[in-house]
Amino acid sequence: MSETCSTMLLAFFGQLGVPELVVIGAVALLLFGKRLPEVAKSMGKSIVQFKKGLREVEQDIDAAAEEEPAEDTEETKTDVPAEEEKDQA
Repeated sequence: MSETCSTMLLAFFGQLGVPELVVIGAVALLLFGKRLPEVAKSMGKSIVQFKKGLREVEQDIDAAAEEEPAEDTEETKTDVPAEEEKDQA
């Protein structure tokens, strides 16, 4: 089913030509007017901040993956009970 949806979207966006883009631009201009450059600038800053946040999260994940759990470096010693030491002597 997802193949059908993606094919439909591709077919729809594949047929966008110059006239359609002009209409979309005109509607955007009507909606945002003089604020359109400000809106585009804000969107650009938002995208940059989003990508920066993703990079930081990826770095945190990589750093956590590189850290190994704290294990005792000393070999585990088996304590011989005092009774067994007396028996061995």
